[in-house]
Amino acid sequence: MNKKKFIQVFEYQKLRYDDSGNFRKHHFDAMVKFNELHQNKYFTVIHNGIRFGSYVGVIQIGGLTIEILPKADNKEDADKNLWQNVLLNMLKVCKHIQVESVSETHLTKRYQSILDVYFELYLTEVERLVKKGLVKKYRKNQSNKNALKGKLLFAQNIQQNLVHKEHFFCEHMVYDRNHLLHQILLKGLLVLKTFISDSLQDRLNRVLFEFQEFENIKIQKQHFDRVIIDRKTHDYQKAFDIAKIIILNYSPSLKYGNENLLTLLFDMNTLWEEYIFRILQKHKKDEIEISFQNSDRFWENKRIRPDIILKTAHETFVIDTKWKIIGSNNPSDEDLKQMFVYNLHWKAEKSLLLYPKTNQTDSDFGNFHFDNLGKKCKLGFIDITDKTSIKNGKIVANEVLDKLIYESQID
Repeated sequence: MNKKKFIQVFEYQKLRYDDSGNFRKHHFDAMVKFNELHQNKYFTVIHNGIRFGSYVGVIQIGGLTIEILPKADNKEDADKNLWQNVLLNMLKVCKHIQVESVSETHLTKRYQSILDVYFELYLTEVERLVKKGLVKKYRKNQSNKNALKGKLLFAQNIQQNLVHKEHFFCEHMVYDRNHLLHQILLKGLLVLKTFISDSLQDRLNRVLFEFQEFENIKIQKQHFDRVIIDRKTHDYQKAFDIAKIIILNYSPSLKYGNENLLTLLFDMNTLWEEYIFRILQKHKKDEIEISFQNSDRFWENKRIRPDIILKTAHETFVIDTKWKIIGSNNPSDEDLKQMFVYNLHWKAEKSLLLYPKTNQTDSDFGNFHFDNLGKKCKLGFIDITDKTSIKNGKIVANEVLDKLIYESQID
């Protein structure tokens, strides 16, 4: 088996193809076609290459893995291992991945890419199910029988048995293990077969041996909607969730020339927003009420939606997160106007624009000059690393609250 190739880049970085290197023209062509099918939202096509945007994660094209990492520092030689850990931790906190080896301070195991985390976790879950014993379920089966069983399907019977009138094409219930849930798990395993690293190949082959009796059907989004996880199959939930991620993000080669393509991409703006909310929700004090993605009508059919609303017994605060690097006193006019509307609509005296920190310092609360309403907004900057490792979520949450609620009490 050929050694798989691996490239790590940061968001907004450029990657140009070179037919003598790892990233070649056919990889570029596959990525362009994939991007076009998704309204060109994942990256920008440049001369002989790609410029990545706000989406981070991983793209696997055949034997090439491209991992796109977040970066909130100005270092040219930024630590890729650190920022991979940051991304894994944020995915864990936001419940996009559930793996115990990802801690808030370090990884007990080094992964080549975040896809390897999903692959290994998926294999571990399916192995656990096999060891426990795969469950049987009732399912509908349509087939030709020598005797009438269940319900006769007249149209199909005429079509199938015009000559062999001694047969009956009927629909009946079967109680076995070849049901949709196992067929979905099988499809997830077969996708892994294309992309998995050599170190996991033996484990995959052993698991596939246990699934050889199951039918390999074409799984689409609607198949997942048909599966009901009940008391009998609740142990399947994690494996089912990961299989859904793997299968729905897999693009077979018929769309991209000779290359199979698997993507797992996250908008860093959305991930940053949810990460801040979840750590605040987890580590807040009882007297603070926090709500996420509040949406209300603004004008006609248009709506406004601040990221986070905090309420104490006496005050309301608004936080809007922005994953971008700006100067300490240089918010955009658009961001400030947005915060002013939030202050008015949610009757908040103070609001916070929250950015990742490089070397900036927080601004003071600035006044909106509009009919002396007393509405204020400040710029806050938060570092989610301590330069060499991931900063503990509780510390980050307390730093955010200090910038808004506790500082406000001192004013």
